[in-house]
Amino acid sequence: MTVTAPPAPRAAAGGPDLTRSALSGRRRFRNHLATAAIWAAVLLAVVPLALVTYEVIVKGSGVMSLSFLTEDIPNSYRRDGGGMSAAIVGTLTITGMAALMAIPLGVFGAIYLNEYGKQKPLARVIRLMADVMTGVPSIVMGVFIYIAWVLMIGKQTGFAGSLALACLMLPVVIRSSEEMLRLVPEELRQASMALGARKWRTTLTVVLPAAISGITSGSLLAVARAAGETAPIVIVTGIVFAPNWNLFDGTNTALPAQIFRNASQPFEAAQSRAWGAALTLIVIVLGFTIIARLIASRFAIKER
Repeated sequence: MTVTAPPAPRAAAGGPDLTRSALSGRRRFRNHLATAAIWAAVLLAVVPLALVTYEVIVKGSGVMSLSFLTEDIPNSYRRDGGGMSAAIVGTLTITGMAALMAIPLGVFGAIYLNEYGKQKPLARVIRLMADVMTGVPSIVMGVFIYIAWVLMIGKQTGFAGSLALACLMLPVVIRSSEEMLRLVPEELRQASMALGARKWRTTLTVVLPAAISGITSGSLLAVARAAGETAPIVIVTGIVFAPNWNLFDGTNTALPAQIFRNASQPFEAAQSRAWGAALTLIVIVLGFTIIARLIASRFAIKER
């Protein structure tokens, strides 16, 4: 004998009542509790970030001027004035070269992993190595480049810093790009191949444009991490007080290294320059983020 369950209570319109008032008191309490926990987590994440940003802006804007951006770094921490032109040039060139090496290589590696390698042994080994490299401390990468490159050529250069930063950026770009490629619907690939497109053309004209926004975001995270690294720069690039645009000849420096060197001094002038360098670094990373977002929105497939 079949027992029929009693019908659910229905609203006046004939459908089940899905309004908040229809929930039991216990479920409404849990809902409010979860909402409060989410807002508390957001505040815990936002408040420290806002305080740090406020402190950097207030103290960094005090020394920010055109001369700070264009003058050479003073060779004495005690001296007032001076600028960060050498560190700004070094940050742009060293990080730019590192991004030029790591981002294309990382994106191609992600394409191989997601579109060709999938679960093959080589692809699994690459994923494992990328995961391991993601957790390697930057000081270890700096020591590795110092032994493998600086000691081999016999001098500290900006290119050595680019190599160290590229090694730090590469696993982040690979893993983030692979995750973005994995989110592209399989139906897009099948539709393209059904029209006669080869796999490489499908990847180039369908898959990559569909994932370009996520790939750009992942690459930006990698660039932001590299731009703020201090230990490898201090170890492999040396120190310089005037701008050096040549990455392959002569020592160099970058804003994170100058922040570290000046902030660790007891002199007020040096600490002021450290705050100014920190504000400059934040503005540079913010500028890169805006430019990359504009590029990604230009080439991304529009949602319909």
